[in-house]
Amino acid sequence: MSSYVPWLIFLIPLGSFIVISLLLRPFFKQHPRVSGYVTICSIGISCLLSFWVLKEVIATPEHRIAIPDVQWLLIGNLNVHIGLIVDSLSAVMVVVVSLVSLLIQVYSQGYMHGDPGYHRYFAFMSLFTACMLGLVLADNLVFLFLFWEGVGLGSYLLIGFWFHRPSAANAAKKAFIVTRFGDFGFLAAILFLFYHTGTFDIEELHAIAIAGSLAGTVLTWAALGIFMGAVGKSAQFPLHVWLPDAMEGPTPVSALIHAATMVAAGVFLVARLFPLFEHSHVALTTVAVIGGFTAIFAASMGLVMTDIKRVLAYSTISQLGYMMLGLGTGGIALGIFHLFNHAFFKALLFLGAGSVNHATGTFDMREMGGLRRVMPWTYITFVVASLSLAGIWPLSGFWSKDEILASALEGNTVLFYLALVTVFMTAFYMFRAVFLTFHGEYRGGSSAGDGGHGGKPHESPAVMVVPMVILGILSVVSGWLNVTGAFDGFLGHATASGGHGFVQGLFGVLSHPLALVSLMVAGLGILLAYAMYDRRWISAETVGRMFRPVYTMLYRKYWFDELYERVIVVRFLVDGVFAVFARFDAQFIDGAVNGVASGVSSAGAAVRRAHTGQLQVYGITMAAGIIAIAVCFYLFS
Repeated sequence: MSSYVPWLIFLIPLGSFIVISLLLRPFFKQHPRVSGYVTICSIGISCLLSFWVLKEVIATPEHRIAIPDVQWLLIGNLNVHIGLIVDSLSAVMVVVVSLVSLLIQVYSQGYMHGDPGYHRYFAFMSLFTACMLGLVLADNLVFLFLFWEGVGLGSYLLIGFWFHRPSAANAAKKAFIVTRFGDFGFLAAILFLFYHTGTFDIEELHAIAIAGSLAGTVLTWAALGIFMGAVGKSAQFPLHVWLPDAMEGPTPVSALIHAATMVAAGVFLVARLFPLFEHSHVALTTVAVIGGFTAIFAASMGLVMTDIKRVLAYSTISQLGYMMLGLGTGGIALGIFHLFNHAFFKALLFLGAGSVNHATGTFDMREMGGLRRVMPWTYITFVVASLSLAGIWPLSGFWSKDEILASALEGNTVLFYLALVTVFMTAFYMFRAVFLTFHGEYRGGSSAGDGGHGGKPHESPAVMVVPMVILGILSVVSGWLNVTGAFDGFLGHATASGGHGFVQGLFGVLSHPLALVSLMVAGLGILLAYAMYDRRWISAETVGRMFRPVYTMLYRKYWFDELYERVIVVRFLVDGVFAVFARFDAQFIDGAVNGVASGVSSAGAAVRRAHTGQLQVYGITMAAGIIAIAVCFYLFS
């Protein structure tokens, strides 16, 4: 394989962004669909190259292809090279990112049809995809951080795509600012590591950590700083607050950001630098604990949301917590395997939500109902994705969820029970969404949706349905890689149910007690949702009244927005810290400057009064000065 091929994977979408921004947008205003075709072609080529790279990596015994570095910066003794890591981890990630992004771009042709910002949308999509692909291929921390911030910029532009809406503009700013807190920790960790090791190269840092040259407190603080960046990007507690508000962007943006790309970047970062975490028990435990807590914490809020995209947003946060739990208790393969499966069924769920909005003009599930009769393809694919997310055998989500549960049981019993309760919550809130949206009778009216659609409910066009069907198939079969043993040894971990033959692995897992327990727990969640929201055997309104304080707490998101915005930002920072700084600036800084100016002005006035224009006064002054000089010379000589 040519060493130039991996570079083209992210340079081609970057070129698409430049072409659309500089040529198509100004000169082809009357032909907006051309921008969509250019984006689809560029990402399609990247997707084909990604599969080729994956095939080459699999065929290599060490699962790695060497790519020559290029000198980037030479400042004194500092010599920074840029290069790419093409190994099993990056090969899997580029396939996931490019494939999901390609399907979303095809879907966007229908969803964004008629939007006045069509050119701009596909330009931003190209930029975002290019940065994400570059991030997963970068071989040093400086190069990685460059793409890391590029992903943040792309998400800001896409979340605030409809910037004329105050809610969208505020959500974009919130996402950008909150993730900066995590990025500060990541940048500090990069500089800290360079100070102690003298290198930014990721593989050199791996070798240093494995050799024990980087250990103890230094390694722990470096790993925790890196994890802080991951917490921001992957919306882990306590920096989770930006992601639900990010639903203000177009729904395909939500599918891209919350499925395989931006939010997955934090999980990928921990996986890429896993040797640093692996040799720090404190850091690895922190990853597992934060992940396990975030999983159940976010799932609890998903139980009561009425906006279908917000339900999926909290589900994403919860599943990212699952991935972190897998990394913290079982290593790279578990976290990335769940990321791999999650990308397909979560992208499908968001696209399904967009399809429903395209038909009904709303995301409020209280204004939906009965859509399965008029939207059969959307209904079938949405149910398949929901079953996969709930971890129902033999869909893809079952295999990665089961592996994480088994790993948590061996590593930490408390985290295992948190994860098991999350299984129940996930099944409940997903099928609550299914029954409210697709079952019963239609409760809504006719209004314009995100892209100016709406009217009488109807199935989406083929350009939207076909990507959903493909993702539905992947939501079923992607987990079977575990059954066939395809992941065994590829990401440095042998999975429990792999390598026993397809049929034996597919059905043999059901003989494991843990698999049966998790299926039973998920089934109970689905049954409860069915009883409350389809058959109405249990009144959801009565349950809400019985647990009103709990319901209010969950619906208000534990008051974290109020805590951050009103208490920390307004009371502590604006009225407290910033007020003290403003007073210090006014009284001391301005006071000193004004005092100096006043002194100079007064001195000038005094000197001005001495210049009367009378020669005799000047003569007397000169004589007095000469006498004073003579006296000083006589006394001190």
